[in-house]
Amino acid sequence: MARPTTVRSLFETHLAVAALPRSVSFYRDVVGLPVALELPERGAAFHWIGAPGRAMLGLWSLGSAPMAMQSHVAFATTLADVLAAPAALRERGVEPLSFLGEPADEPSVIGWMPAAAVYFRDPDGHLLEYLAMLDGTPHPELGIAAWSDAFPDPGSSSPLLHPPTGKDPA
Repeated sequence: MARPTTVRSLFETHLAVAALPRSVSFYRDVVGLPVALELPERGAAFHWIGAPGRAMLGLWSLGSAPMAMQSHVAFATTLADVLAAPAALRERGVEPLSFLGEPADEPSVIGWMPAAAVYFRDPDGHLLEYLAMLDGTPHPELGIAAWSDAFPDPGSSSPLLHPPTGKDPA
């Protein structure tokens, strides 16, 4: 059996909020968290905690959260662990999921960060995530893609992202 993923730290948490603009202002102006991305059409906003790529707070208008999210916690880990996570989770009887909540055998790539992530649920239905930041600059135009679509040939780079070097960006 593959070894369990090594969690290094808490990467993100998400909150359901009653008034997204009010909450964005509060976390930006009162708490001091810079806005990473606002998606008004999705009723969502994200704030960096500390330096970009280190930790994040997601805010979701009531009822707008993806995958019927009750609670969501993302754990920072290495890229190697994110890549191995689908098989390791399946070995333990846990269904790995894509960003869109569908069964997945590979990570999702989140272009605006950029990061690779694998999602899964705990026994109470809380959405958990293993996440590793990728090398390179953010590319929101990539959207959300399957790993094999973002990096179709392991020996070549994505047109938008630098190939992962395996170096730990933390």
